Amino acid sequence: MIIRDAIIIVILFALFAYSHTWLASNKIKRKLAEKIGNKIAFYRLFYNTSSILLFAFFYILSPKPDVIIYDLHYPFDIITFALQVLSIMGLIRSIKPVDMKEFIGISQIARYNNNSYNTNDLDEKQTLNIVGIYKIVRHPVYLFSILLLGLLPTMTLFYFVMFVCIVVYFYIGSIYEEKKLVEKFGNEYREYQKSVPRLIPTFKVRKTKDEVRT
Repeated sequence: MIIRDAIIIVILFALFAYSHTWLASNKIKRKLAEKIGNKIAFYRLFYNTSSILLFAFFYILSPKPDVIIYDLHYPFDIITFALQVLSIMGLIRSIKPVDMKEFIGISQIARYNNNSYNTNDLDEKQTLNIVGIYKIVRHPVYLFSILLLGLLPTMTLFYFVMFVCIVVYFYIGSIYEEKKLVEKFGNEYREYQKSVPRLIPTFKVRKTKDEVRT
């Protein structure tokens, strides 16, 4: 029963992950842009909304076996809570250079309404962030999200399986994301890949003249 539930959780999450990645592919966005032109400006907001709905659908359908893997007690529960707080601080610092209106899809719609949307941007005007913590690790948002989700005082079977799936998806997703960044920024991003680790920081600060390039 427990193994069956775990398999079902993995399958459902894999379906969510596949649809999420498929909708994010430049190939799909280019085909759509050919058909709807600058209305692709609305795609980012659609993508984010559909991702939330798909994840909610996955969560509702997933079995949730009532099995506790571990339950930490004092002082270890306090330690994990403190580490979670540090992870939240790191996550906030990671998203600081990110244009959240662009990430959500609001800026795209504003440019569309002003008749200034560039269809070549597809659904997002990308920038290469290599400032602050991005000099230490290429995907700090993924790193601190993993730490935040994993540092729990109590771990159930459902949450553990989901957490493992999320970690795997973050790693695989970073590979696809970086392929698009190489396509966009070319050798500049390849050099960045060589000098800064993907997810596990080595704390060797990257020296750069121009920290943010468009």
